[in-house]
Amino acid sequence: MRKLKFSALALISFIGFTSCSSDDEATFINEEEVITTITATFTPIAGGETVVLTSRDLDGDGPDAPVLTVLGDFVVGTTYTGGVTFLNETESPAENITEEVYEEGDEHQIFYQTGGVGTVTYTDQDINNNPIGLSFTFVANQTATTGNFTVTLRHEPNKDGEGVAEGDITNAGGSTDATATFEVAVVE
Repeated sequence: MRKLKFSALALISFIGFTSCSSDDEATFINEEEVITTITATFTPIAGGETVVLTSRDLDGDGPDAPVLTVLGDFVVGTTYTGGVTFLNETESPAENITEEVYEEGDEHQIFYQTGGVGTVTYTDQDINNNPIGLSFTFVANQTATTGNFTVTLRHEPNKDGEGVAEGDITNAGGSTDATATFEVAVVE
């Protein structure tokens, strides 16, 4: 019986190794990168405290929830320059996914849902003059408030969809590569 199992296994292996496509070229699947860490940094143009929002999920799609960190509060009416980075910290050293998002900017867009705490304006563009969202300006609300600030990286959004170029995710479509929602405050 053992000899029969070994022979069957050998035959299957032989067929698998000798089969090939007519073009004799390997097909590689471009797998999605793992994004464990999102960091959005807001630097006040006129000086002051930098605000940093970080979501770190080191087990990826595992059972543990991401660890969300908010360092600092936004100041009423303040204008910030902003930037966001994406990392895969399951590798050592960590892989910087931000570079790929930039290089494939026409296939990505970052959306910012500010929950009434301010407004975001894109300051970068892809090769088709559509926004990417790796850099932006943020103007904090004119009155003190709190709200949820969501950062979402979309792959292959419809950048021609209504409102998408202005940051409205409603008609964007595509698939979500990474998202995080932070509880933030605007203070006087």
